[in-house]
Amino acid sequence: VQLQASGGGLVQAGGSLRLSCASSERTFSSYYVGWFRQAPGKEREFVAAISQISSSRYYADSVKGRFSISRDNAKSTGYLQMNSLTPEDTAVYYCAVRRSGSRYAVESYEYWGQGTLVTVSS
Repeated sequence: VQLQASGGGLVQAGGSLRLSCASSERTFSSYYVGWFRQAPGKEREFVAAISQISSSRYYADSVKGRFSISRDNAKSTGYLQMNSLTPEDTAVYYCAVRRSGSRYAVESYEYWGQGTLVTVSS
């Protein structure tokens, strides 16, 4: 499964960005989709996850109420809408997919995109 993350960039604090995670996999709808981020010098951390048919969505406490995860299975694409961004959101954002295991654990995800850099200036 190949994943292509895009949509990152430089934004001022309070701004918004929408990340996309495109896949060419025909069975994309059978995977859970997750977003993680990794700031310089820090470990990769869970941001959000969504179930196969969007019936369940999960968020890290740090982004709850500001970020929204979604997916379009017809387009084999996942999305992360990020609003009210702060400098603490600056990181490389990765999308990933899994079929089982903990939605919060990096090791549960089988395939990863290359990452897209989000920089939030104060």
